[in-house]
Amino acid sequence: MRGIAFGIRCPARAVVACAGLSAFAIGAAVPGMAGAQGAPVRMLVANEVANSISDVDLSTGAVRKTFPAGQRPRGMVMTPDGRTGYVALGREGAIGVIDPARDSVIAKIPCGQDPEQIALSPDGHIVYVTNEETAHATAVDVTSKTVVWATPVGEEPDGVTVTPDGKRVYVASETGGTVSVLDAATGKVVATIPIAGRPRFVAAAPVGGRVYVNAENGGTINAIDTRTNKVVKSVPVTAGPDSAKPSGIAVSSDGKTVYFANGRANRVAIMTAATMTITDTIPVGQRPWGVSLAADGKTFYTADGRSNSVTVVDLVAKKVARTIPVGDHPYGMVLLYH
Repeated sequence: MRGIAFGIRCPARAVVACAGLSAFAIGAAVPGMAGAQGAPVRMLVANEVANSISDVDLSTGAVRKTFPAGQRPRGMVMTPDGRTGYVALGREGAIGVIDPARDSVIAKIPCGQDPEQIALSPDGHIVYVTNEETAHATAVDVTSKTVVWATPVGEEPDGVTVTPDGKRVYVASETGGTVSVLDAATGKVVATIPIAGRPRFVAAAPVGGRVYVNAENGGTINAIDTRTNKVVKSVPVTAGPDSAKPSGIAVSSDGKTVYFANGRANRVAIMTAATMTITDTIPVGQRPWGVSLAADGKTFYTADGRSNSVTVVDLVAKKVARTIPVGDHPYGMVLLYH
């Protein structure tokens, strides 16, 4: 989406240089889950308008520090070992490298114009970004700091995710109305899947061979079978007034539950994956977009773009546990673990 976005979008990643600290990327249960255990201890939140990152102590709900991120920080991801992380800097055409131990962006890697969301290969070596203005997806080797490939995709690409085996990259193009399936090694487009109604967020299930994609204007959640690259089910969502605006998506580690934000309704929804039926909805802050799920499956987080806050949802009690003020227009976030 051109212009300023109201909240988090898809899973992205940040770097932790603290020994023994592992991490989990927002909305992407695959890349960071291997090293993440139990409950997270910290959260890093990219504030898109404030050009900053908030470091939140999750035990107290207090912001430990806010530090400069660069221009228009959006999607974030964290390495599987929790030692390195990345943030898309939309107005700099770069990936910012974050050191959470020092609460600072320590380097910037060119990645093409207007990066929005990012995803990480399972081995932590390649970052995939969507370049919104130029309608490309780009793969960057973060060790050599070089572009591996850049591939044209549908107009205004937004969400991006990687399959658990690291072989395929799925890119949602909101204006193009498609999901492009790319060979992760070469960048070649191997399939193009039509999704009507402005697809913007994608999340690969850790198991089960599915990728879930929203249709923001269409008011649907769609399940793609990664073996056939076909939509196997598309369901309308209802979660309150003006609810046909589903946004950020996360999937449980066992693949049995899908969680998504419903931006205009100021709610999150819990969906059973097998039947794709909504079992619960929970009120959160204003315009939740990006989401994150704790590794233990007990806590869910939303970046509430118009509340300038993060909502912490207790999934056991199915209620809001805490609301944490952060910076102007929170967009992406990652969770950090011992």
